[in-house]
Amino acid sequence: MKGAYDEDGCADTQGSGDTGDEGTRTRGGRAERGRPVRPGSPAAPGTPSADGATLPDASGGPARNRAAGGPQGDGRPDTAPGPGGTGGTAGPDGPGGTAGPDAPGGPAGPGGSNEPGGPGGRHDGDDPRGPGGSSPGEPGDPAPAPHIPLPRASVEDTGRALPDAAPGGPLTLEHHVLTSLLGAWALAACSAEEAAAVEEHIGECAPCADEALRLRDAVALLQRPESLDLDPALRTRVLEGCLERRPPRIPVPEWATPYDAETARLDALLQDFGDAEWHAPVRLRWFEADGAASRRTTVAGVIAHLLTVDGLVATALGLADPLGDITAPTSAPAGRTEAYWRASHYPPTRAVRAPWREQSHGIVRTVSFTGAAGGMPVSYGDFELPLHDAMLDRAFECWVHAEDIADAVDYPYEPPSARHLNRMIDLAARMLPAVLAERRRAGLAAPGTRPHLVTAGAPGRSLRLEIEGSGGGEWLIPLDSPGATGSADHEVAHVALDGVEFCRLAAGHVPPAEAAAGQVGDREAIRDVLFAAASLSRM
Repeated sequence: MKGAYDEDGCADTQGSGDTGDEGTRTRGGRAERGRPVRPGSPAAPGTPSADGATLPDASGGPARNRAAGGPQGDGRPDTAPGPGGTGGTAGPDGPGGTAGPDAPGGPAGPGGSNEPGGPGGRHDGDDPRGPGGSSPGEPGDPAPAPHIPLPRASVEDTGRALPDAAPGGPLTLEHHVLTSLLGAWALAACSAEEAAAVEEHIGECAPCADEALRLRDAVALLQRPESLDLDPALRTRVLEGCLERRPPRIPVPEWATPYDAETARLDALLQDFGDAEWHAPVRLRWFEADGAASRRTTVAGVIAHLLTVDGLVATALGLADPLGDITAPTSAPAGRTEAYWRASHYPPTRAVRAPWREQSHGIVRTVSFTGAAGGMPVSYGDFELPLHDAMLDRAFECWVHAEDIADAVDYPYEPPSARHLNRMIDLAARMLPAVLAERRRAGLAAPGTRPHLVTAGAPGRSLRLEIEGSGGGEWLIPLDSPGATGSADHEVAHVALDGVEFCRLAAGHVPPAEAAAGQVGDREAIRDVLFAAASLSRM
């Protein structure tokens, strides 16, 4: 630190705050030991200087009185400004009265006399301001700088291991406290200790156990369990997004996308099935001769059924027939399926999935090359459908039998997307007039109390079919002739059904008499249309 020198060149330590023996220095009145004096800096108090003079100590000495009452040895008056000690704290009567602890030697600031008015002119023991000669509390003193501690480092940031938590004993709570925690426990909102205390308590208290069970059941009703399956429309949205960014060179026709989507959904359901699921019993249901019919098979048998009936579309497109050398008594779907089942030496197993999947992919690839030409006929034995309607029919049956499989293995299965469901409902509505005419020829439907026969293409007596919910819409069904057109002016009845309910009616899974339908108008016409819708089903 900087110090003042007297006339003989001896260091004057008055006001510097450095006192003590050799190797001991003070910093602001606090002793620091073990810090040697560097060459060129003031010597320690009490040691001889170069000319033999003795340096003063903190209690005063020859050098202190030498500057009393007058200017310092360098001829400067006490009031002359001079550089203060580095890091010093100003006294009340002169700046720079106390030097910093580490500054090298040099002239001290003014006020170095031992007069009472000087900041270094009194003994530390006699100075009421304490060691160091400064008292920030006195009038005229500048306020001390606030001491701002450095931020503490987090234990996590030091890389050191966290201390072990103190082991705690079991939580002991009173009965009324435990009773109040039952609701939080049912919601899984308790801490681990509280949950353990509650569970221990309900094992001993019957009333609280009953209340906890009741609350836990109530919590289950607050949130409906979500299916693990993805949204049925997710695949369609993803494909549409991809195709918008990079359209395919050979796109899948719009009328073939329902079949593509439903076969993909069923394949995703089957991919994780084990042997037990493949042999789970499934009952196929349909409506025949105004009565319910059924056939018992397995999950693998259902896939074999889809394989053989999809083969009707495959052979119409020039692909291989899945029956191969098997001869079917008829080309109807039921005859082909029975022939395939009988020809199998063993019940169908998971091995049937691969040929069904490959065939469905081949059908989609082939129809993509046909473009908009979906009018080629596909024979179902006793009737024909255009290719675009046949693809919708296969998509509808794939969804219906996928639900049969899902019910057999107790797994949820969602209906098709609204756009695809609307196409399926539209196909069924367009087929109803022909089925009504066929039923009348077979004597299963009455011609009506007031038949209104018209020429082909002319409006005739009609029923308004209103489909609600997903994929819904309205259709006018001509009642007297398949060649007539529906007309609101000739409307005689109105039927309203949910979209999925109507599809299950058309699949033969819901009896016509039990279909939840709103009915207004001609009851006989309504009955004929509901039974005709159920007659669309087959095995």
